[in-house]
Amino acid sequence: MHKHMVRRGGVVGLLAAAALVAGALPASAAPGDGSAFVVSADLTLVGGPAINVGPLAPSHTDGPTTAEVASVSIPNVLTTGLATSEATRDDATGVVHSEASVANVALTLGGFSGSIGLVEAFCDATQSGNSGSSSIINGTFGGQSLPASPPPNTVIAIPPGPTPVVSLTLNEQITNPDGSLTVNAIHIRVNSLLASGDVIISSATCGPAAPPIPMASGLGLWIGLGLLGAVAIPVGFTVIRKRRTLVTG
Repeated sequence: MHKHMVRRGGVVGLLAAAALVAGALPASAAPGDGSAFVVSADLTLVGGPAINVGPLAPSHTDGPTTAEVASVSIPNVLTTGLATSEATRDDATGVVHSEASVANVALTLGGFSGSIGLVEAFCDATQSGNSGSSSIINGTFGGQSLPASPPPNTVIAIPPGPTPVVSLTLNEQITNPDGSLTVNAIHIRVNSLLASGDVIISSATCGPAAPPIPMASGLGLWIGLGLLGAVAIPVGFTVIRKRRTLVTG
């Protein structure tokens, strides 16, 4: 009888532990993801080989969470100074943050040129949803000034008109099928006799946020405590009864 009670206590104890663990787990085991990179290019230049570069300095919430390159050089297209990316996740809150930053950009595309002091993309995912923004400091291209804080999906045509040679989408924001948000600070599309293709400078993706991970609480906690009580009381009585039998015997 004593062995039977101990075995029953062990089984119920495992069930109690499982209930406590279940009470502590989030609703979903898959956490929110975030990623970022500094530059990518997919171009065809007349008289030259195809250019397929990047994503450079990639980071991800699953690691590495930060990345850095001292400079980027794509001959006849782009040069930069320091470029960094970061993607982090707070497992306690489920919040995801990603960002990319590229300094001292010099561009030559489609017969036009320009320079930018700093290009940054930011993306945040919280329980309230996803949000993003971009910052462009001291930027010009094709003789046009680039806004410092462009609204989402601002398009600049160079030259201005219905058939631009180069099109710049600033603070490009794309909602992906999986619910994540991608923010490209600058997405350049070129279609000319000299070149065709795409260049992205500073890209950040995040979300959706992961469920927060609470301490064991609510129904799971009470079920666990109840099961632990169900184990402790009969096993305790069995041990006491066994000791009394030994003493009186």
